[in-house]
Amino acid sequence: MRIGLVQVTQETSSFNPTLTTLADFESFGIYEGDEILERLPSAGLVGGYLAGVRASGVEVETVSIVRGAARSGGRLSADAFRFFDDKVRVGLQQAGKLDGLVMLLHGAAAAEEIDDVEGALLRTARKVVGPSLPVAMMLDHHANVTQEMIDHCDIIVGFRTQPHDQFETAQALTEHAVQLFAGKIAPTTAWRKLRMLTHQEQYLTSGGPMKILFDRARQMENDPRVLTVSPFPMQCWLDADEGGWAMIVVTDDDQELAETFAEELAELAWSMRNEFQRTESVPVDQAVVAADQADGLVILSDTGDSVLGGSGGDSTVLLEAILRLGIRGRALIPMIDPVSASRLVQAGEGATVTLELGGRSAPFFSPLTVTGVVRAIAGGVLELTDHAETEIDMGHTVAFEVGPVTLLVTEYAGVAGIHPAVYRHVGIEPADFQMIVMKTASNFQYMAPLTSIMIRAATPGPTQSDIAALPWQRIPRPCFPMEALTSWRG
Repeated sequence: MRIGLVQVTQETSSFNPTLTTLADFESFGIYEGDEILERLPSAGLVGGYLAGVRASGVEVETVSIVRGAARSGGRLSADAFRFFDDKVRVGLQQAGKLDGLVMLLHGAAAAEEIDDVEGALLRTARKVVGPSLPVAMMLDHHANVTQEMIDHCDIIVGFRTQPHDQFETAQALTEHAVQLFAGKIAPTTAWRKLRMLTHQEQYLTSGGPMKILFDRARQMENDPRVLTVSPFPMQCWLDADEGGWAMIVVTDDDQELAETFAEELAELAWSMRNEFQRTESVPVDQAVVAADQADGLVILSDTGDSVLGGSGGDSTVLLEAILRLGIRGRALIPMIDPVSASRLVQAGEGATVTLELGGRSAPFFSPLTVTGVVRAIAGGVLELTDHAETEIDMGHTVAFEVGPVTLLVTEYAGVAGIHPAVYRHVGIEPADFQMIVMKTASNFQYMAPLTSIMIRAATPGPTQSDIAALPWQRIPRPCFPMEALTSWRG
């Protein structure tokens, strides 16, 4: 069996005006051909795909086309989109006869003038491979499922957890894909699109309404007629013309059952819509004071500047509050700011520097003038043993001390300070601090062994929890919670 393999993953926040370029993909590695399997044999999506092939027991030749992954951010530049679109088209033209195609995508990527990157890539693939070749697609569960995605693939599987189970989902998709390509199953899909968005604070699948929804999806999969069930609580900062939650149920040739379960999931999600709007974040000053007074190391979640949700990572809101309020404990803050990183590297270790820091990526933020000491400088590639991206490039990386705050100022986003290894890379031990500002609202798992408390700060930004206040232009209206609706159908 010959299977084509494509991975292109990026998550877009429409409210981050900074474009995602090829350089952002290159910081995580753009690979082609055999290099994909050689560089990524055991981790992340490609590792999960290979595990699925092994579990299938079928002899498979993988025809690797292209792999590109970038951190969440603004829309892809037109050049970046064309690059991957061309790679998919030319790669499949040169691939020879295939038995099937596996597409490992995100589902919430947009580009300049294109709201649906994944649908566009699928359309390109279909033009090459024709209408009859079976196509299996994996999506992040924050995908914005569109009609074009449904039209151009035969089976869709979404992540089952938040934080995401990338390896496991890619493995599950691949096991289904091999059965599909061998003609052993006949996937039948039903889906429902909801006029609903919900903020990030109830995204975790370990509790609350999201756990109820995802637990029900797993229960449905216990039915032997069901292949996969995927709720898609859409990335809530994607302003796209087909935006909204979706539910997908795929059965083995049982359309009626698929329709019944898809309808049930949509009704269940809608019944909990107000619970999904419950917030836990507190005003900025209140969050900082509570973190400073807490016993134990505190995660201070910068909800409005979630790099893993598409923000730029250079908000100065929490930094300003910490300095103004005169906290007693030490704080650790990541800051993605290539201009400042370059300036600090030029100054050198031990230098005292005054500069305008951060606040460049989006109109929600402003630069903050600070004076501090360059404590350490590093750069180059960082290897991670327990992350989906085993190798990242953060570019210039500087430990910059400003009063009680140690800033990790980096040229590239990397993993946005969510992993202790990025701090240890410059000689900083996160456990030595009172609070760690994290540019995420949900991916705390790597710091969890060090911390005991998490406080969400209601910061403004491209990923803020107050989604109703964002300047929506393209999302279908009316849409909950921006408008009061009595039905998920609008």
